[in-house]
Amino acid sequence: MAIPPCVLLLTNLLTIFLLPVASSSDINIITQSQPLVDDGRTTLVSDNGKYEVGFFGPGSRPHRYIGIWFKSKTVRTVVWVANRENPMKHSSGKFIINKEGNLVLVNNNDTLVWLANSTGKASSPIVQLLGSGNLVLRDEKDQNPENYMWQSFDYPSDTLLPGMKVGWNLRTGPNRYLTAWKNWDDPSAGDFRSELMLHNLPEKVFWQGLTEYYRISPWNGVSFSGSSAVNSNIALVSKG
Repeated sequence: MAIPPCVLLLTNLLTIFLLPVASSSDINIITQSQPLVDDGRTTLVSDNGKYEVGFFGPGSRPHRYIGIWFKSKTVRTVVWVANRENPMKHSSGKFIINKEGNLVLVNNNDTLVWLANSTGKASSPIVQLLGSGNLVLRDEKDQNPENYMWQSFDYPSDTLLPGMKVGWNLRTGPNRYLTAWKNWDDPSAGDFRSELMLHNLPEKVFWQGLTEYYRISPWNGVSFSGSSAVNSNIALVSKG
């Protein structure tokens, strides 16, 4: 007895829907055997699905960067850029953990483009994007934040995320401050900078080049007690 065509069609449709869904191009960690490559598909995604790390190119120029952005936003909002001062001019880069255990960005010739300043070594190093948006280099078996060998929260770009700190990290050394993009399609450091100045009581200072532009002062341990405008033409700076 021949099977009616409508039954065959239904059977084929059920087969399609019951097949396992092809794995996405998202990965959750970078290891020495699993880099993040600029293939136009693969990204590193935080466990909560809020943030994403990948290669991108703002504007029409052929420059390529590694950045972090909000995954769920319709318009990509980049909150951190690794190689903001040294873009690649092609789309064949790799974000890898090298044989020394350092997080590095290399181009298609394996030439070093960017290097994370690691503070230690691990037997099984991995790179993970946390739900906070913090990209960390750590040992696979050690999740203690005190033992991270490197973290993007210590090297902000132009965005302060919840949980991120500014000022000096007295344990690992870097001074954490925000610097505006040069232009909407150029993430290199622009003229405006915001940092915490260490006096008897810390003060938040905004700079335009070498000129002090605005001051919020001082920090009393709970809040900033006041502010003083150094320049009457105060404006908010954004990427466009």
